[in-house]
Amino acid sequence: MPPPADIVKVAIEWPGANAQLIEMDQKRPLTSIIREVCDGWSLSGSEQFALRYADGPQLYITEQSRSEIKNGTILRLAISPGRAARQLLERIQSHGIDARLEALKELAKLSADPTFAAEFINMEGIGTLARLVESGTHFGEMLAFTLTAFLELMDHGIVSWDLISLSFIKQIAGYVNQPMVDVSILQRSLAILESMVLNSHSLYHRVAQEITVGQLIGHLSNQEIQTYAIALINALFLKAPEDRRQEVYANPLEQHLTEMASTLAQKHLRSIILNHVIRGNRPIKAEMAHQLYVLQVLTFNLLEERMMTKMDPNDKTQRDVIFELRRIAFDGENDPTGTEKRKALYAKDYKMLGFTNHVNPAMDFTQTPPGMLALDNMLYLAKVHQDTYIRIVLENSSREDKHECPFGRCAIDLTRILCEILQVGELPNEGCNDYHPMFFTHDRAWEEFFCICIQLLNKTWKEMRATSEDFNKVMQVVREQITRALAMKPSSLDQLKNKLRGLSYSEILRLRQSERMSQDDFQSPPIIELRERIQPEILELIKQQRLNRLCEGSCFRKVGNRRRQEKFWFCRLSLNHKVLHYGDLDESPQGEVPFEMLSDKIPVSDIKSVVTGKDCPHMKEKSALKQNKEVLELAFSVLYDPDETLNFVAPNKYEYCIWTDGLCALLGREMSSDLTRSDLDTLISMEMKLRLLDLENITIPEAPPPVPKEPSSYNFTYNYS
Repeated sequence: MPPPADIVKVAIEWPGANAQLIEMDQKRPLTSIIREVCDGWSLSGSEQFALRYADGPQLYITEQSRSEIKNGTILRLAISPGRAARQLLERIQSHGIDARLEALKELAKLSADPTFAAEFINMEGIGTLARLVESGTHFGEMLAFTLTAFLELMDHGIVSWDLISLSFIKQIAGYVNQPMVDVSILQRSLAILESMVLNSHSLYHRVAQEITVGQLIGHLSNQEIQTYAIALINALFLKAPEDRRQEVYANPLEQHLTEMASTLAQKHLRSIILNHVIRGNRPIKAEMAHQLYVLQVLTFNLLEERMMTKMDPNDKTQRDVIFELRRIAFDGENDPTGTEKRKALYAKDYKMLGFTNHVNPAMDFTQTPPGMLALDNMLYLAKVHQDTYIRIVLENSSREDKHECPFGRCAIDLTRILCEILQVGELPNEGCNDYHPMFFTHDRAWEEFFCICIQLLNKTWKEMRATSEDFNKVMQVVREQITRALAMKPSSLDQLKNKLRGLSYSEILRLRQSERMSQDDFQSPPIIELRERIQPEILELIKQQRLNRLCEGSCFRKVGNRRRQEKFWFCRLSLNHKVLHYGDLDESPQGEVPFEMLSDKIPVSDIKSVVTGKDCPHMKEKSALKQNKEVLELAFSVLYDPDETLNFVAPNKYEYCIWTDGLCALLGREMSSDLTRSDLDTLISMEMKLRLLDLENITIPEAPPPVPKEPSSYNFTYNYS
């Protein structure tokens, strides 16, 4: 007979004594259980003790967290969090260097525990640590442990960052600005500054006055701290006032980080990121990839103001830009002012330029998006790639067969499409790593990207022999060409050109036809019947693949407030498919994690269901902000007896599909992810093609005997021509 649901069998350790094996009644108060344990070892003063986990983070157990204790868990009797906080606070203020160092080392470890943190903070512990830093008397390991403890304590959100003093900020900034500082101190200093910026508007301004771009650039060549440096740049950029972000003119490297837009335009900063990060001799890890993605998004978001700005038809300066486009295309040199004859021909010129409104082309730029950003792109093409611009305009303006490509209209709509593809104006998504290396290879990457794509559009228009009635069709094809090319992750703009060159209109048609094969080419009744016969075999194959992947296991990230100091946990299915093993890890593993390292487990027989997205317990309190949408799409939870949950956030969409499918297969339920549907279609199509190919290769006798037989249920007709 199984034990009652409220009884948990655990082992409790105490140094120098044999472990106690007890049945913990979850209905009894913890104080009563601790008193009984202390009596077993003849320890007095049970109120001075508490229970902690013996493995993993070794967190204190409270009335609120005790429900997470599982059968077979090893616990440890320890001094209570209040007593531990008091002792450590006294020791870190002692005169003995060795005693203080050991105390700070232990404090750095315990500070991640929310129960201990609350006790230590209530004793004004954070103020004590801040004064130790401000004194400037701590160095090396002692300072590193002090900063680690400070950061961990602040991360619990118990104390407001606004209470941090200016002298503390200056001291932390000083560590970042010093040329020879220990790596561990630099990492923690950069992390503290980032947390200040992200959590306090007032501290943003103070930090921005202390840290300059040149100082951070110097850290980007150090692979051990470059992630922290870019994270700080992103934080300052994200919190910068709108007017500061839009200052796009170049300034010296000594400018402060409030002028983020001009900083990011600096060739030196971009080239350092390209050469020391993207093209460095180490593979880019997930956190660095995320920071590069955030930097890319924030950089493109500088375009949002122009994208959402309508052109003022009465603004002479703006109209002069359109005049300049006309002049470069048709005059070759400046117009003599007051030439009425040329003004009379402007409408004809604007028609040849491909504007919709020939009389007043400024009206073409009144729709947002893309607004004035489209005009900026056109002017860049005309100024920087003048030969290409003139060739495109004149090539189409001289055609009289209704197949001319309207440059102006195309450039405006192409700009809108590029903004949609690159999500200009959207906030970065938490957990997304989708950065494009090629955008870090040029100081004017956006404009160059447009110039490449407008040439693609002109080429595709000709390949489709399109007319004005086909405009939307052409733009759909161009969007597909660009999207497919970006998915190949070209490392440079030249590689992008090569990828697009291979994605001609005929190739797009071939790809579309190939992808529709399973839908369009296999719809006859005999083929449908064959498909239905094959499907169970393929589904079983997919099911086995999913279960095998669960047996290999996957690493999941515990998302906290500070993504750089992320923690990991690993989960894998036992080889007999009866138990889910999981446990915490100090860092992301490079290969398979042995079952022995995973301290927790869930019998598959106890699993009741699998829920996803907003139905997950750990997602129900998440806000609906844009940066949480992707996390929501990657979240799933295992619900198991008695009323327990194991919560996941997959690292990517592929792992999400693998795990949700595998868990459904494990429970005997339907696998319904997009990946399963895609795999099913692909594998069925491949199997059917192989079977049909076998039928085609059957050798038919020259004179088959006239033997009567039942009508075949498969009446394939082959056209060998």
